[in-house]
Amino acid sequence: MKEKLEALKVEALAKLQEVTDPQLLNDLRVKYLGKKGELTEVLRGMGGLSAEERPVIGQVANLVRSAIEEIISTKQEAFQQQETLNRLNAEKVDVTLPGRRLPQGGIHPVSRVVREIEDIFIGMGYRVAEGPEVETDYYNFEALNLPKNHPARDMQDSFYLTEDILMRTQTSPVQIRTMQAMKGETPVKIICPGKVFRRDDDDATHSFQFHQIEGLVIGRHIRMSDLKGTLQQFVQEMFGPNTGIRLRPSFFPFTEPSVEVDVSCFKCGGHGCRLCKQSGWLEILGAGMVHPNVLEKGGYDPAEYSGFAFGMGVERVAMLKYGIDDIRYFYTNDMAFVKQFKGI
Repeated sequence: MKEKLEALKVEALAKLQEVTDPQLLNDLRVKYLGKKGELTEVLRGMGGLSAEERPVIGQVANLVRSAIEEIISTKQEAFQQQETLNRLNAEKVDVTLPGRRLPQGGIHPVSRVVREIEDIFIGMGYRVAEGPEVETDYYNFEALNLPKNHPARDMQDSFYLTEDILMRTQTSPVQIRTMQAMKGETPVKIICPGKVFRRDDDDATHSFQFHQIEGLVIGRHIRMSDLKGTLQQFVQEMFGPNTGIRLRPSFFPFTEPSVEVDVSCFKCGGHGCRLCKQSGWLEILGAGMVHPNVLEKGGYDPAEYSGFAFGMGVERVAMLKYGIDDIRYFYTNDMAFVKQFKGI
């Protein structure tokens, strides 16, 4: 039996040494070391050996098994290394080639203007306040001095979801919500950016959905001159240091007195051009002193506190700033239009 084991060892090592294929290596492993392999078959004859021969033959069998397993392990490792090398060669990347440029996006002009306006007012000590786009009739109208059946409501055709719930027509409800949350504390100094919704027919200057930014300041001894100085600072930072403003009397239910605010045309310097329709001025926003009724609804005594408010359409500002003549360009996803603002 010892001779059989030695002969098996010589045969197995010779064949394994010549193996160049992983599958053949596995076949030979099964042939010699498997449950029905040749080494197992030889060892089944140990039952006929004497007690003195069994330990000797067992030791020889272990040496044979170890020698076969060692060469199999060495071959397997060599095959794995070669496979890894082959994969690296097949998948390698030439790092000397220039990288593939990914398309670079840009900030939408409406978002750009919103951020610019926010930065200006944050620099003046304001904070940004936000509120729900689906609003109650109370916060959207009644708390802003627009009771039911008030004729001024006709100026804001609305998307009603129920008799008392609607898509907000302005960001003014955020002002009332903030005033109530402050519980009479001052100062209140906020801007309220966001989307608003009105039942307008889409044309070059109107859209059923657009963006507004409104501002509110409440405290003691707030005057119209404070409003004018604030707006003067804003337009000079937004449109240039030589930009002036003009206040014209107007009417808004939530402010008294109320004004329309024009800026001197930054294209012609106020001399008259196509942009300003030869007037030298551009209408940009509405403003005024907060109405006493609105102060009361917000939890402030109008005999002790006063304030001013203003509001502007973001698209209107963007159209003036960038010379855009149709509001619909902002929403049609025309890449030729949007790409113009990548480098701004």
